[in-house]
Amino acid sequence: QVQLVESGGGLVQPGGSLRLSCAASISIFSINAMGWYRQAPGKQRELVAAITSGGLPNYADSVKGRFTISRDNAKNTVYLQMNSLKPEDTAVYYCTAGPRNWVLTTGGGYWGQGTQVTVSS
Repeated sequence: QVQLVESGGGLVQPGGSLRLSCAASISIFSINAMGWYRQAPGKQRELVAAITSGGLPNYADSVKGRFTISRDNAKNTVYLQMNSLKPEDTAVYYCTAGPRNWVLTTGGGYWGQGTQVTVSS
């Protein structure tokens, strides 16, 4: 069983930045891939970014060039640095972990509780 705890959400103005953190309860060396999904009101949950155990990232087209996913193996933590935020980035952001093909499609099987990101002036 893997527990994931997200933090770092909040209210930010358009153009601002936030960094989300996802702390895992086990060594992330043993996790094939981790990722971030988001769900806005009335919309389906969508993949934002993912990273494999080898450090290879994947990004949704809507966030390429603005968001960066990274991992700190020593801290068992994955980060999502979000820059140039837009109102359409407003959503609950969820961390997920599991097999790479799962993380890239529907989610890894393990999920955090979510953290709210609101981009508004």
